[in-house]
Amino acid sequence: MGFMGEFLHVPLIIFLTIVAPVWIIAHYVTRWRSMKTLSADDEKMLAELWESVPRMESRMNNLERILDAEVPDWRQQI
Repeated sequence: MGFMGEFLHVPLIIFLTIVAPVWIIAHYVTRWRSMKTLSADDEKMLAELWESVPRMESRMNNLERILDAEVPDWRQQI
């Protein structure tokens, strides 16, 4: 290969052993940090779910009240 071939091996080895791993680790740490926060769509969906909780709770209470009237021992059958 000659002198130029050997001269290019040193920077390539330094890049592959030091720069590339640090670069890859930094990339994934940045992605991990950005994923820890909720996106705008996630926040919207969470708010919608939170708002629907009282309605679902009311429906469950009504269903339990109806079951208590129709099938008094339904809780023991579960």
